[in-house]
Amino acid sequence: MDRRDFIKTTSAMAAMTGASALRSAPAAKRQPDLIKTENAKPGASFQLTRMKPDSAKSFRTSLIEGYCSRQSVKTGEKLDLFVSTKPVAKFTIDLFRMGYYDGAGSRLMTTLGPFEGKEQPVPEMADKRLRECQWQATTTLTIPSDWPSGVYLGRLTTVPNQEPGTKNEKPYWQSYIIFIVTDDRPADILFQCSDNTWQAYNRWPVNESLYTDPRAAHAPGVSVSFDRPYGKYVQIFDNPLSMGSGEFLLWEYPLCYWLEKEGYDVTYCSNVDNLNPANLSRVKTMISIGHDEYWDLRQYANVKQAIADGLSVLWLSANDVYMVTPFTPNAQGAPSRRLTRETCFGEFREEEKEAYSKVLGPFDNPGPDERDIIGARTIVPFNGGGDWTCAKPDHWLFEGTGMKLGDSIPGLVGWEFHGDPDTARPGLEVVAEGNVWASGVRLGKYAATLYEGPKKNIVFNATTIFWSQGLSDPPGHMIPWSHFSRPHGPDARVQRITQNALKRSLA
Repeated sequence: MDRRDFIKTTSAMAAMTGASALRSAPAAKRQPDLIKTENAKPGASFQLTRMKPDSAKSFRTSLIEGYCSRQSVKTGEKLDLFVSTKPVAKFTIDLFRMGYYDGAGSRLMTTLGPFEGKEQPVPEMADKRLRECQWQATTTLTIPSDWPSGVYLGRLTTVPNQEPGTKNEKPYWQSYIIFIVTDDRPADILFQCSDNTWQAYNRWPVNESLYTDPRAAHAPGVSVSFDRPYGKYVQIFDNPLSMGSGEFLLWEYPLCYWLEKEGYDVTYCSNVDNLNPANLSRVKTMISIGHDEYWDLRQYANVKQAIADGLSVLWLSANDVYMVTPFTPNAQGAPSRRLTRETCFGEFREEEKEAYSKVLGPFDNPGPDERDIIGARTIVPFNGGGDWTCAKPDHWLFEGTGMKLGDSIPGLVGWEFHGDPDTARPGLEVVAEGNVWASGVRLGKYAATLYEGPKKNIVFNATTIFWSQGLSDPPGHMIPWSHFSRPHGPDARVQRITQNALKRSLA
């Protein structure tokens, strides 16, 4: 079966599986005020105070680091937490749910421990450059029934040892673990974290990611495992305080904070949860946020079918659905714990072939065109910075913004973006467009697009990884800078455009 036959088959299977799941699953209770009620509870600071990488060039902190046994988990289910300390030290785990909470940005859900720490082994590199830990679990957490869906950060903290016979204390050290609590309840908005991409770029322990194969930066046949800690964020700017949190705090947290501040009815999931089409059929709108580059073909098939069935999708993100990375089990047989770069989505155009020919062999048998579910796609140059410029001021998307033709929001486009809109699609509109400059010298063209689905649903492509930077600037967040360009932080126009898109998509 070739790839195009595979897509047709999986689309049909997704529709049948989704219908079956909806028939057999008990009806989950709708709770439209859940997020408002949750955010009325007292907040607390989740931020790290003391964090020390192993060296100035290291991506990890072996002083204390850890990972979880699953990307996402539901209430009542069990989650194993794996932690290593070097040197051996006692430690605690503070678990926070991320949100608004009157500006605090999180709520402390529980504190676990103290635990007796131990040094856990760094795995040898295996086939396909895989580094996969098989650590002993520190503790097993059963997710309480009253924990709402959300992104949860665990703050790992060593307990300072007091030297015998003295009053001198040794310093404590910290890092994060991260997991997502998901659910089955009907909701207005599904916030899909881009955790496949977090793992694709994760360089723990030494320099192992989908980008560090000595053959080429985009070599096919390289694998990464979710069974390892997240190191610090590695792209465009240095952020040691991200250690263990994937890319959530940088690209996704501002949207989470803003949605919950505004009281939207939102539920959360990981990339892997959208292998189940029923996860999409229970909501009105899915949001892809930040840097959502790596997808399994089954995700694509399910989202495409969901759009046909009436789901709205807001791509508040960029470089989306770019590389085909199927999920596979880990060494213990746990499903969907490995990702392997296989090929790309969509046929390469001539400029892409030229760009890749210098570093790659050809990607054989490419996947489907990502524009079918986005409206535009990643183009060459792959990155850069620019201003987000209004192209259709009379469009409902710009209602209440005051924007006129040619008005721009400074620095909002970057560091990656979409272009090459699918102009053959009936009804597709380019709502913003302009220039982007890679490293300040290489010209590119971006396009923000919007099209209507078959049931008056919408697909909005905001075209930039930086979109959430215009929504909020919550505690523990850093405004990025890349290619000599930067967004300016919260902007009333970005907030209103997002509100308009949500209003239409939830109608």
